[in-house]
Amino acid sequence: MAIEKETGARAGKKAASRALTALLVFLFICLGLFVFDRENFYLWAKAIHVIAVIAWMAGMFYMPRLFVYHADTAPGSEQSETFKVMEARLMKVIMNPAMILSWIFGLYLAWTGFHFMGGWLHVKLLAVVAMSGVHGYFARAVKDFARDARNKSPKHWRIVNEIPTVLMIIAVIMVILKPF
Repeated sequence: MAIEKETGARAGKKAASRALTALLVFLFICLGLFVFDRENFYLWAKAIHVIAVIAWMAGMFYMPRLFVYHADTAPGSEQSETFKVMEARLMKVIMNPAMILSWIFGLYLAWTGFHFMGGWLHVKLLAVVAMSGVHGYFARAVKDFARDARNKSPKHWRIVNEIPTVLMIIAVIMVILKPF
């Protein structure tokens, strides 16, 4: 068992290292686009923002499902330990970088394209701030599950699973329709 955990920890470190390397390469490419293709950088930023938001939302939709299943396992069981690894990697390797990139490129777009003007943009930003708060709540839950602290039921996580969906719908409607 100790060897399996060590191997799992080593694999996790390798995965995190690969993710960090990919993120640094990505940021280097973005810097290159900003410097050498400034004329089209706004469009690149928009594409990168959409890609980052999709990755972030995928994690935001999947994480509470993991919590539903994790909450039904016995603390210390093999299943529980597997969920701990899945939750930590999803948070560290996908969700955190995607949220950071969504914010960076989203703020760039809001400033460059709209100078932070428009009621629709303010509502969208409010939805994104709320989504970031839910992200933080999920990050705290990952830490709680890692300590085998289970203070929420599977039913709670099923309900919480709907919050990112509602916030995403609000943000998309604001961006596409710009109602005010």
